[in-house]
Amino acid sequence: MKRAFALRAAAMLGALTLGACDAAFPGMDSAETALDIPDIESGELSEETMKTVTKTLSQDSFEGRMPGTEGESKTVAYLTERFEAAGLEPGNGDSWVQDVPLVEITGRDFAPLTITGGDSALAYEYGPEWVGVTYREEAATQIAGSEMVFVGYGINAPERGWNDYEGIDVTGKTVVILVNDPDWETPGLTGTFGGKAMTYYGRWTYKYEEAARQGAAAALIVHDTEPASYGWNVVESSWSGPQAYPQYGDNPPPRTRMNGWVQKDVAREILAAAGEDLDSLSQAAKQEDFEAVELGLKASTSFSSDSRSFSSRNVIGILPGSEAADEYVIHTAHWDHLGRCTPAPDGDDICNGAVDNATGTAALVALAEAHAKAGAPRRSLVFLAVTAEESGLLGAYYYASNPVFPLDRTVGGINMDAFLMAGPAKDVTVVGPGKSQLDTFLEAALESDGRVATPNPSPEAGYYYRSDHFAFAKQGVPMLYIDGGEDLIDGGREAGEAVAEDYRANRYHGPKDEYDENWDWSGVMADLDLYYRIGRTLAMSTSWPNWNEGDEFRAVRDESCSASDAGC
Repeated sequence: MKRAFALRAAAMLGALTLGACDAAFPGMDSAETALDIPDIESGELSEETMKTVTKTLSQDSFEGRMPGTEGESKTVAYLTERFEAAGLEPGNGDSWVQDVPLVEITGRDFAPLTITGGDSALAYEYGPEWVGVTYREEAATQIAGSEMVFVGYGINAPERGWNDYEGIDVTGKTVVILVNDPDWETPGLTGTFGGKAMTYYGRWTYKYEEAARQGAAAALIVHDTEPASYGWNVVESSWSGPQAYPQYGDNPPPRTRMNGWVQKDVAREILAAAGEDLDSLSQAAKQEDFEAVELGLKASTSFSSDSRSFSSRNVIGILPGSEAADEYVIHTAHWDHLGRCTPAPDGDDICNGAVDNATGTAALVALAEAHAKAGAPRRSLVFLAVTAEESGLLGAYYYASNPVFPLDRTVGGINMDAFLMAGPAKDVTVVGPGKSQLDTFLEAALESDGRVATPNPSPEAGYYYRSDHFAFAKQGVPMLYIDGGEDLIDGGREAGEAVAEDYRANRYHGPKDEYDENWDWSGVMADLDLYYRIGRTLAMSTSWPNWNEGDEFRAVRDESCSASDAGC
């Protein structure tokens, strides 16, 4: 049993330590000491459930769980069955699902990307050298003689005194953009864009959005493995084949005609044709006074697209609370994966997504079972399996914009995305520590395990902006995102880093992310027990944890909570 008072003090100190390590923030709120953190025993969690659900969802017959396919139908039916058997009730009135309107666009017949205006024409093959997609529901996409402009990191951030588009009109042009933030190579976590830690400005989603707002016809991001945090194989697999997007309706946001990526060596050759050097321009782009460079080159390509509108589905189950049933603690995980993708050398083209994220989806089921067996907690527990995470967190964004349970009555929650089978660890990895008072609940649970929280070892990868919790955070709901630890009991950090690197290099977003009968589940089950105790503590608590004072999401939460007498 935990000693609540002592743990609160230790937890607050731990959370302060974490904040200094992973992201710049002003510090913990003084209200931290008032948090109600009840004593919670471990749950009755089933390893067999974890194995069965993970194995089932990653079978070839589920075809990689692509939204809008037969694989989705099988996934939704299976999760509905498992949620009901676990003891949950339908989470959307009398329905287990929430429809998410999407459009699927599949490009085909790609012409080479050709560059003219230099001493000789350059041509690049789709797939190995460049990839491109359109967000527009048009049968044909053509980029014809579009003037090219190098815009550095493609950032327009007035609050940081930064605008890579200042003084240049890119309307109808093709912009070439560097991945990540200008200060990604800076040691430590201080700087205009958080130093080593990627901000949202470093994410490809932002760069395409800003290019569209600036009127660009096309946007090409220069791939570089280290600042992107993944190899070209991930880009090629993720950006080829069917792509799902929101149905924008009659008033869509600005969109380019094409968004894409080019290999770093391709970009180097293109810039050389303009008499420029990629390395020199990349260094110049790190400075606040950088000015975009018109390259004197023109880009051309074309491709056809097949479009279809459809509704995908979030799956929602609820365990109603015993006293405060209108207050909600949420658990999220995405059920989708990439479907069929770039084949492996053996011809296998099904991206099964066993780790990413059949494991997280299985965790929803196992946690639901354990909480139901323990009986209804004070607050309601929501289990949300979201769709289209791989397409840009679309299911999570749709729920956060159209919540079944009011966000100002949602206490907070835990997101689960990809459990690596590394064995037991002395720690857990916290993505985005120091951001909210949920750190105190985490530290209290860790203390009883004799484990510690390690800040994300790769803040430059921008993981905080790459999973479903981010959609809720943008709406002000405090969310924890925790990965397995890397300080393994057997082998320490060197062994943990090796497991993570092997997965990134050989299985992540590829056909070999498959279920393995020989996996060691002991570390996963220890982490799952941690999530159980955090979730149940939140559900038994009377406190409403908030973002720390000065955090980017604090104002949104405060406004949401003050909008009505019943809120927060």
